[in-house]
Amino acid sequence: MMKAAIPSKALIIRINLIFLAFFLLIYAALLLWPSATVYHENAASLVMCSLRECHHKTEKGIKMNVVLEEKGGNQSKPVGKPVIKREKPSFLNEMGRRLKIGMVNMDEDDVSEWNEHGQIIPIYFEQVSKYFEWKDLFPEWIDEEEEIDGPSCPEIPMPKFEEYGAMDVIVAKLPCKYPEEGWGRDVFRLQVHLIAANLAVKKGKRDWSRKTKVVFLSKCRPMLELFRCNDMVRQEGDWWFFQPETDRLKQKVSLPVGSCNLALPLWEKGIDEVYDVSKIERGTKTVRREAYATVLHSSESYVCGAIALAQSLLQSGTKRDLILLLDKSISVSKRDALSVAGWIIRIIKRIRNPRAEKGSYNEYNYSKFRLWQLTEYDKIIFIDADIIVLRNLDILFHFPQITATGNDGSIFNSGIMVIEPSNCTFSIFMDRRKEIVSYNGGDQGFLNEVFVWWHRLPRRMNYLKNFWSNYSGEAYMKNQLFGSDPPRLYTIHYIGLKPWLCYRDYDCNWDLSKQLVYASDVAHQRWWKVHDAMDERLQKFCGLSKQRKIELLWDRKMAKEMKLRGDRWRVNITDPRRLD
Repeated sequence: MMKAAIPSKALIIRINLIFLAFFLLIYAALLLWPSATVYHENAASLVMCSLRECHHKTEKGIKMNVVLEEKGGNQSKPVGKPVIKREKPSFLNEMGRRLKIGMVNMDEDDVSEWNEHGQIIPIYFEQVSKYFEWKDLFPEWIDEEEEIDGPSCPEIPMPKFEEYGAMDVIVAKLPCKYPEEGWGRDVFRLQVHLIAANLAVKKGKRDWSRKTKVVFLSKCRPMLELFRCNDMVRQEGDWWFFQPETDRLKQKVSLPVGSCNLALPLWEKGIDEVYDVSKIERGTKTVRREAYATVLHSSESYVCGAIALAQSLLQSGTKRDLILLLDKSISVSKRDALSVAGWIIRIIKRIRNPRAEKGSYNEYNYSKFRLWQLTEYDKIIFIDADIIVLRNLDILFHFPQITATGNDGSIFNSGIMVIEPSNCTFSIFMDRRKEIVSYNGGDQGFLNEVFVWWHRLPRRMNYLKNFWSNYSGEAYMKNQLFGSDPPRLYTIHYIGLKPWLCYRDYDCNWDLSKQLVYASDVAHQRWWKVHDAMDERLQKFCGLSKQRKIELLWDRKMAKEMKLRGDRWRVNITDPRRLD
């Protein structure tokens, strides 16, 4: 049996020395390698980091730059492949030299040639979480009347603006996910817009007309809600140059970041208090031209409603112009009556909805776009012709486009809305008619795709006559509001069958099972109160046609056979129009 060979002590010592030398070599290499902290303190790398969406992060008292999102520009490029630099826009040369240029969300290759025009100021901010959704900013319901805790909005991270000085121009790269579905409702896209807008307001140098310079890099058009097409100076490829009025932007960024809170909190000091308009940030220093407006087209069925709307507006005490857009389907006699009622008549050519079926109710509802051609006015409050006004609405002229009440999900109701006429906005509508798919096939769906960022009004400004939950508590509460005197509501929006198409004795929505959710005799009588205050010469335009009388009799007969809830078919009809 043989013994295993035992290594000598000399061999063991030599092996240990080799390992020790290798360890010392590695240790020395690590000591000589530049640390991450030193690297990020280098000015050039600091700019590179900030141009790739970095933010300040404090760790053990040391301010470090942390890259939140790696982009293609941060990856190694194939050997031998030339670096493609984005060509700078020609209008940059017109801005001059020695500029202070604020850069938001920009890649190094996008602005590599901008250094020769002045100082690049990287803007640091924390990108919103990928879990932050549009519905968080635009919820379907909020606690408007603060019965529980009151509404609140989630916070969108902003830069520390106080750390920056004045800037000659702000440049921002906008995310663009087009043509993905819902690409416009991207919270990160909104965040970059809001950062650029706030920088323009807080740090942008202003010219004699109080305008500042903002440049965007984007394949998608910047948001009309913040950067109006009227303010666009030039577009070159993916570069968009704006000179917005800082007063308008200041008002915009002073409002809640979404419909998660009210732009007009009417009930700060009590549910029926009038809001102090001095608290509203003014959008302009100049005297503005303002008007109320509605639209009639394709049918005369809403003529009576438009007459009642005008009368209710005048009764509210407004001194603004009342503008009525109508097409040639409205007869001369009815145009004269509408003029007597208070409307200033404007004849329009209808606009067809290219996605609507021929002869359908919404075939020409894009005619509402004509409102944006009323450029002799700075602000328009549009009101549907099936609404009556109970309290003065002039306060709404203090708010920007689009200010409206909520509807379903993240969308607004276009029955009452503040708009700002603009020929270029109208042109955008016309250019996108075939592209945009309206969720409801109408103008409301279209406008909600163009103006995704809007400002919420209390629902009492556009109170819908409906009872969706179908329980007695809701009916009692809403009917109390409909009938309150002095009024607690600002308007009543008569969705469902219209009061002038019913007998005045009761709401004919009671006679149809699918319309019961719209039935309210209290709201019905409120409309007739406005009617009865009108001149008799105007009341005759609210008569019942022969066909409508037949339909009402049939509906009452069917309601009786079905024994519909409410038993309104038992009511004795005294409406004198039944005999006309």
